[in-house]
Amino acid sequence: MSRQVVATSRDDAFAADLTMTITAFAAGTYRFDRQSASLVGMKNQLDGLAQQLATGRTAETYGGLGAARTTSLSAHATISAQEGYLAAISSAETRVKLTSASLTQLKSLSDSTRSNLTGIIASRNETLPATTVQLASSNLSAAIDALNQQAGGVYVFSGRATDTAPVLSQQAILNGDPAAGLDGLKALIAEQKKADLGSGNGRLTQTASGTTIDLSEDASAEARANFGFSLLSAASSGSGALSATVTAGTKATVALSFTQQPADGAQVRVVVQLADGSQKTLDLTARAKEAASAAGTFAIGATKEETAANLKAALGGADIASVQSANPPGVAAAFSGGQEAKAKLSLTANPSVGDTVTLKLGMHDGTTRSITLTAAASADPTSATTFTIGATPEQTTANLSRSLSNALGQAANTDLSASSTARASLNFFEGSPAAGLSPRRVAADGNGYAETASNKTVIWYQGDTSADPRGTAAVQVGTSRTVEIGAQANEEAIRRSMAGIAAMAAESFTTTGETVDTERFRALSNRAGSLLTAGDGQQSLEELGTDFGLAASSMANAKSVANATKTTLESSLDGVDTVSTEEVAAKLLSLQTQLQASYKVTSILSEMSLVNYMR
Repeated sequence: MSRQVVATSRDDAFAADLTMTITAFAAGTYRFDRQSASLVGMKNQLDGLAQQLATGRTAETYGGLGAARTTSLSAHATISAQEGYLAAISSAETRVKLTSASLTQLKSLSDSTRSNLTGIIASRNETLPATTVQLASSNLSAAIDALNQQAGGVYVFSGRATDTAPVLSQQAILNGDPAAGLDGLKALIAEQKKADLGSGNGRLTQTASGTTIDLSEDASAEARANFGFSLLSAASSGSGALSATVTAGTKATVALSFTQQPADGAQVRVVVQLADGSQKTLDLTARAKEAASAAGTFAIGATKEETAANLKAALGGADIASVQSANPPGVAAAFSGGQEAKAKLSLTANPSVGDTVTLKLGMHDGTTRSITLTAAASADPTSATTFTIGATPEQTTANLSRSLSNALGQAANTDLSASSTARASLNFFEGSPAAGLSPRRVAADGNGYAETASNKTVIWYQGDTSADPRGTAAVQVGTSRTVEIGAQANEEAIRRSMAGIAAMAAESFTTTGETVDTERFRALSNRAGSLLTAGDGQQSLEELGTDFGLAASSMANAKSVANATKTTLESSLDGVDTVSTEEVAAKLLSLQTQLQASYKVTSILSEMSLVNYMR
């Protein structure tokens, strides 16, 4: 009995399954299904064409493009990249234009200052020095504004420190920050003048005995390397009663040392003597041995003594004038040996009227001053150019010694004073926010420069201190192409221009007696003009302008390439991503006509029956 029940249940299930899957069949069903499917397909095609006409796109998804999707994806990626390059170039172009405009303005200010100095050096008009100081002060203010230029909220002359104004105010530069105990340029100039003048005659020692006058440089080797006059030569002419000779000095030996090993990246400032008597500042960086082959570096040795030897070797035998660093590492220079130069003036008899003696003096900016004294039957005791022939050679010697002292004092207060101002100004603008590289300050004993960097001086430049200013900002203008557009206000050409302008702005040429020191003015004008003119091997403002001109040209070329690439790829997508509205409209109109006709035919057929034929 149970088997019969099971069999019956299976038959019922099979019957039920057939009921669900097999539909009723009637004549004409297949024809109507085909007609319906055709109408639905045409309607979908009509909707697709309508959407294409409305959007102008072939499809709304990459899958809808079929085999063309790979071409579309690749083209769109490249177009997007070109648009990114174009956006970057557009932003960078503004920055480069503003940077170039600032450099052009700085060049104009330098030329204006130099032109003004050149035009009045030969003039004796006592109102012109004050006018020149006012012009220099105005130009310094304008130069600061130019260097504090911003592009889109970015300070363009700050290197990577784009949110920091690179240059302090004119007030801070010239006068410092008294509230913070920081000295400005004027304080450094006064300090430098005092160190150079010594007792008033440029650190030269003068003695007279009988018919001989002896003149010698400072006994301190370190002082001779940095301050005062150098005795270069002496000569006499005339009857032969007056002779003049100079015994050249000898160089001191300089030993370097560190109080402790410098860390990798620590910087040391060394000032060296050049062949023309001027000085050059070198900033060197301590590096591990494997990284110490680059220019401007020295290797950190196994001991601090070895490191000091490596530093000296990196200088290539240059004559060291001073050293400076932070402490630690505490660099120091010990001067030993060496001999000061000496001059001797002597009379074998009274000279004849018109006999002369000439001394040539050197200064540490590479300039020289010649002093010529002429024998006369009678001369003013205050004269710095003539001396009286006395009754005896001894009296004549005393008169010559007095005139020589007058001449040395005059030279010290004009040319040497101007040299001090120019040197202090250049030294001030070489100051850097990097540890150990602040402006040099005169040591407490007055015989050299302090070896530990001072924290009592304002640092005029507050931006980045990269050794590669251009590399501090770069713009990607192509797949594998970048253009460097960074700038720093502490670049050599800018520093020298600022030093030249500020040297004039910081000075005053009117004495307490309301007389104008025109000779000192002319001496400083010559030196400021030299700072404003790039010499051999020195960076110029024109070179900086050329750098940014080339950057602008490179970006213009890259912009042209990006635009051409973008246009070409966009053209290639015509017919892939986009459709012709005219073609789609024609297809749409044709399909609408077909669909209407199909609807009409289908409607007519659906109404036909046997009754229609029997009528």
